[in-house]
Amino acid sequence: MPKQTTEVDRLVGVRITALRKAKGLSQTALGNAVGVTFQQVQKYEKGQNRVGAGRLREIARLLEVPVSAFFEEQADSESGDDNVFGFLSAQGAIELLRAYVQIEDEQLRREVLAIVRSAARLSRAVSPPPPAPAPAEGRDA
Repeated sequence: MPKQTTEVDRLVGVRITALRKAKGLSQTALGNAVGVTFQQVQKYEKGQNRVGAGRLREIARLLEVPVSAFFEEQADSESGDDNVFGFLSAQGAIELLRAYVQIEDEQLRREVLAIVRSAARLSRAVSPPPPAPAPAEGRDA
């Protein structure tokens, strides 16, 4: 029977994705560097395939992080802070951060941050709440 992937495999994949994008590498470039196809990298990143220890060590070396970066407990999220890897996996997050760090003027950085925070507040105010689940009719609860 084949081994099933786990939540740990999925989290490792999320972290590979975020760190790869932060380095500006494509799935193809990462795959070529570690000797696998981009499709295999996709499977690693989605948590569909497990990453072997040796290959994970090579990925960590290429991404210039310790292997432990893929496994660190999420103590921050338990204390109320948000998960950085979750943020980095959001569409456009890496590009936004790259552009932000290129702003040298500290006052301008603060102003950009204020604009982004305002846009986020407006987005939450404009977005309709998700629909409530319909009550189950004719079923015993």
